[in-house]
Amino acid sequence: MTLRGIFPPLTVPFAHDGSVDHAGLRANIARYNRTSLSGYVLNGSTGESVLLRWPEIYETWETAREATAKGKILIAGTGAESTAETIEHTNTAASVGYDFALVRTPSYYKPQMSVEVEAEHYLRVADAAKIPILLYSVPVFTGYTIETPLLSRVADHQNIVGIKDSSGSVPRVAEFAAAVPTRFRILVGSASTLEASLQKGAAGAILALACAFPEMCCEIFEAHQRGEASRAQKLQEILTKPSSLIVSTYGIPGLKYALDCLGYVGGPPRRPLLPVGEAARIEINAVVARVAEFVRTADQQTSFGGAART
Repeated sequence: MTLRGIFPPLTVPFAHDGSVDHAGLRANIARYNRTSLSGYVLNGSTGESVLLRWPEIYETWETAREATAKGKILIAGTGAESTAETIEHTNTAASVGYDFALVRTPSYYKPQMSVEVEAEHYLRVADAAKIPILLYSVPVFTGYTIETPLLSRVADHQNIVGIKDSSGSVPRVAEFAAAVPTRFRILVGSASTLEASLQKGAAGAILALACAFPEMCCEIFEAHQRGEASRAQKLQEILTKPSSLIVSTYGIPGLKYALDCLGYVGGPPRRPLLPVGEAARIEINAVVARVAEFVRTADQQTSFGGAART
């Protein structure tokens, strides 16, 4: 199964009583199934992974598995601070039917998290995992960045098949691409650098913004695949402001509000996160309206012209 294209790290809707809204999750996935998305990531950072209990996470995996259309790839976030627990979650994901596991870097004991320690962790997980794993570097949350020396230590393991790099560094993508086997896939986590990262060797991306604008993100990837650099760059420019405002500035609460605006089931974030205030809602409304207007007036021969409005 080839890891390429665009994957949204799905948000988790919550009901008024704070429980997971499984019907809302199914409704969102049903809509995403009609897009060009390559698949979905469950229990990523955008899915409020650290605010969910593991039994809740397992239940969302089940719901997503049942709702996902045939041919879509499913990736489960399975990382924990201990190696043993990470293996346990990874093999639970395998038993549910997931295709890959996304394993974040342990980071709580950051002063001791040397290349040797992290490499040993990943190699042990890969040895025991019943599905292939991807490394997950998300320094904005963990404070730990995967660099080339660590990647070089583990990339030859046959059960380690890629990395999601959310550092936003395009030069790092190029450096990684030169250091890993050709089978190894680099996925990026920054919508603002998507087109540039594809130029440097990324095979695709796991993008929070793809939850709100899936076909726009997919069209950047597809335009790149067709060799239409100017179109990919134009679309990248259109998404730069939404990426900065919705994802970077307002985070999960902002993204969930944008989803509500676009007809998805967004809903409130889980505490301690708070819903966005009135000023933020006004800003997000304006940005969403600008993207919607672009889609309405875009060339109707492109794949996203109609699908983005479904």
